[in-house]
Amino acid sequence: MPDRSLFEDAADALRGLPPADLGEVHCTHHRYGIKVWLGPAIKAPREHYEAQVIGRQYVPEAATLAIEVGFHSEHPHEADNEAVISGLIRSERSWRKQLGEEVLVGTFLGHAEHWRRVSEIWPDPDMSDPELVFELAARLTDYLTALEPYRTARRKTAGR
Repeated sequence: MPDRSLFEDAADALRGLPPADLGEVHCTHHRYGIKVWLGPAIKAPREHYEAQVIGRQYVPEAATLAIEVGFHSEHPHEADNEAVISGLIRSERSWRKQLGEEVLVGTFLGHAEHWRRVSEIWPDPDMSDPELVFELAARLTDYLTALEPYRTARRKTAGR
């Protein structure tokens, strides 16, 4: 039997954590990451929560690698991503109380500079630590519960 990945285990751990009133939680994972979203979508929408391994070239304080945890807006057009993030920035004072000051709002870490994120970086995590699975699941749940009420309100206001 092949080894389970960190992110496969995180997906399993995450399923029972978010409050039921947020909606149906979906996850997809691969060896280097997990995407999480709410609702009926069969595949991850352009706006989703994510934890992923990122290279040290994007994180100067990392010696080998890092994990990014948070929310991504990955629409093909920069203006759409800016609109999503602008909506979250309007409520930043509220959600930052739950997520903390280490959370960054900005451009995507990588080649797709028109994508946006609300996320944090964990430089050089101990990838063999069994607690990392639960830390990832808990932190993704923090993002879901902190940001989703504001994202839902934005969609209702925008008529989506």
